[in-house]
Amino acid sequence: MSVPTANGMPMLGLGTWQNDDHDECADSVETALNMGYRHIDTAQAYRNEDAVGEGIAAADVDRDDIFLATKIWISNLSHDDVLETAQQSLDRLGTDYLDLLYIHWPAREYNPEETLAAFDQLYDEGKIDRVGVSNFEPEHIDEAAELLDAPIFANQVEIHPFLPQTELRSYAAENDVELVAYSPLARTEIFSDPTLGAIADDHGVSEAQVALTWLREHGITAIPKATGEAHIQDNWESRTLELSDEEIERIDTIERRERQVHPDFAPASW
Repeated sequence: MSVPTANGMPMLGLGTWQNDDHDECADSVETALNMGYRHIDTAQAYRNEDAVGEGIAAADVDRDDIFLATKIWISNLSHDDVLETAQQSLDRLGTDYLDLLYIHWPAREYNPEETLAAFDQLYDEGKIDRVGVSNFEPEHIDEAAELLDAPIFANQVEIHPFLPQTELRSYAAENDVELVAYSPLARTEIFSDPTLGAIADDHGVSEAQVALTWLREHGITAIPKATGEAHIQDNWESRTLELSDEEIERIDTIERRERQVHPDFAPASW
């Protein structure tokens, strides 16, 4: 069974945050691609783009069949730095283009006019197929949309059963912006939740599969980090799981609310 897509983006991908052991990262990317994954997510800040590129090169999958995304870090968001470091990312990844390039955070060197003009240039030059933002609140997206010629394709944010992002989901749906969930397993916190555990037991699957299916049922793409083959496989199996409306509602009404990622440069509106 193939993974559903959201405007051409596979809705289940491999995240590589903290996968900073070169050989392990390359092996995990190769393993995931050979298993059937077609969406790989990395970032300049992860310091593993070269390993990701090595894994892609080693896999028995054509580059054009892979949806590859990376992110420009907050210290590289001046106009010229965007252009220079985006090319460096391309070189490290061993590719001529990116399917999606994100602004990692609206912080530090982020200047909407300068940063977004550089993204438009990369888009016009064919070096990126889609423009993305990450950790943007609606007001940031509104501002960016006014300045960009290219459409904003996706916003990558933390989403999981303890941070369902209901308002942001409504905004994204109204403005044709895809949502991509990082930390979709709440950094392993989902494994201690009784509601998710009960639903997982009923289906004979893991809590991870339940959380990933919950995201997919809400139209959200997930990029869970995994390194070992067993975890990569378990997440992959979520594509065949179906949850009932009642089960979705039970997850929706989990009372626990908890953000896992909140650096000091995060938007003040969080």
